Amino acid sequence: MKKLPLTHIFITSKVPSKKLMIILHGRGDTAAGFSFLPPYLDIDEMNYILLDAPNDFLDGYSWYDLPPNQHAGILHSRDILTQTLDILFEEQFDAGESFLFGFSQGSLLVFEFGARYHKVLAGYIGISGYIYEAHTLLEEMNPEVKKARWLCTHGREDELLPYDVSKAQVDILQKGGFDVEFIPYNKSHTMADDELRMLEAWIKAGL
Repeated sequence: MKKLPLTHIFITSKVPSKKLMIILHGRGDTAAGFSFLPPYLDIDEMNYILLDAPNDFLDGYSWYDLPPNQHAGILHSRDILTQTLDILFEEQFDAGESFLFGFSQGSLLVFEFGARYHKVLAGYIGISGYIYEAHTLLEEMNPEVKKARWLCTHGREDELLPYDVSKAQVDILQKGGFDVEFIPYNKSHTMADDELRMLEAWIKAGL
């Protein structure tokens, strides 16, 4: 496989498989921050790649700058994710058996990148994020992904990204024919135990 443009952690499946989960962290975090997820999911046939965002931020990394200066960084991250996934899906992994997961900033990229990407994945998961420009996304997205499996969760008590704003953005996508399953949780800007259990079942149902 060619050299990837992003630093990463790769975890090989327990049995040979072309299934892959791509994991995108949030602002200020690192790929290692989600190293708990693969052993929790415990899917023998799943490979995992945990990507570091391209920009330094505090003790970790960031996918884009804070509002109102996020647009250029989002475009750059979309481009670098396209390069990364094109390499991953060139020979070694099957896009149709793979999942894209993101938390916070990573969740935004699941939508902003994933919905525009030219390949359709088995599932897309956005946790505690928001949609940058919902109407623009509907206009520019790959129409083939509209009926793919999309999951979006958000905390009613999220102190960083208000629940009502994110819910309204998902509503716009749903009204535009984008088949996104939205599940609220009584949580802050984090992942809850019952959410993790649901996520495990949701992923395994799509294998």
